[in-house]
Amino acid sequence: MSELEKPQLILAVPSKGRLQENAAAFFARAGLQFVQGRGARDYRARIAGLDNVEVAFISTSEIVTHLAAGTAHLGITGEDLVRESIPDADAKCELLAPLGFGYANVVVAVPQAWIDVKTMADLEDVALAFRAKRGERMRVATKYVNLTRRFFAESHVTDYRIVESLGATEGAPAAGTAELIVDITTTGGTLSANALKILDDGVILRSEANFVASLAAPWTEETREAARIILSRIAAEEIARTTREVSARIAQADVELFAHAEVLFSARPRRHLADGWLTLTCPKDKVPALADWLLAQGAAEVSVTQLDYVFDEKNKLYEKLAARLA
Repeated sequence: MSELEKPQLILAVPSKGRLQENAAAFFARAGLQFVQGRGARDYRARIAGLDNVEVAFISTSEIVTHLAAGTAHLGITGEDLVRESIPDADAKCELLAPLGFGYANVVVAVPQAWIDVKTMADLEDVALAFRAKRGERMRVATKYVNLTRRFFAESHVTDYRIVESLGATEGAPAAGTAELIVDITTTGGTLSANALKILDDGVILRSEANFVASLAAPWTEETREAARIILSRIAAEEIARTTREVSARIAQADVELFAHAEVLFSARPRRHLADGWLTLTCPKDKVPALADWLLAQGAAEVSVTQLDYVFDEKNKLYEKLAARLA
């Protein structure tokens, strides 16, 4: 089979805005460079060195549609869109890894004037009073119809009706088209500007961009191998970004010292030379404490090195996908 005849792995990436920029940077850090044949306006690309991978630049909402239908193998999109748009999402997709950008919380927000309404239980009381007084159900404006229904059911709020929002959802209460809203927010600033507040227990989902695999896609031997390579590089970059290599010269280094370092700082030994030099890897946020501890154990000096990639024999991201495809 020629390179052109090999089954293509389709990777769906956001087509514009900050999500596209962040996605491209995410892949570039992992050594996966997008190559667009006709320049930045081209909606198709390849990954340098991977001939049987096609990158499709499409909107985040369409990415979810392609993942659900199996017309894309892998995609980057928000968890909020996956949970909202795909019924029984966990059976049809595998969320492989959160990516650290595209943060947005899906929340229940009510007018600030409702000073006695702080929780979903309070909201149920309001809904019952609203129905008794006006003879109609309390209205909830949202684009997140499915997430709203599931969350309200779990919270035992039943006396309401949904008004699907086509525009700026946060303006619905002021416009008189709804009493409250379910919407996404990052800082809460827009909600406050519209005299709305988030209920204390009203965070439906803390969402961010995710690397998602479709379980409905045609996973052949070739597309699985392409996915393995991509996920191996992504995992290697992630490990390197979140860990540091710590070296120290310490005369009394022994098995017991390594054991203590692992228990106290999740540090793993890499090398221990006869002249007293030892090297460990350690989570980035625990490096200062590990360095102080090594100095207290008699180390003359401690140096810290940032790594580019750390390839592990266990490709945890691919193992996660392979387990679902088995």
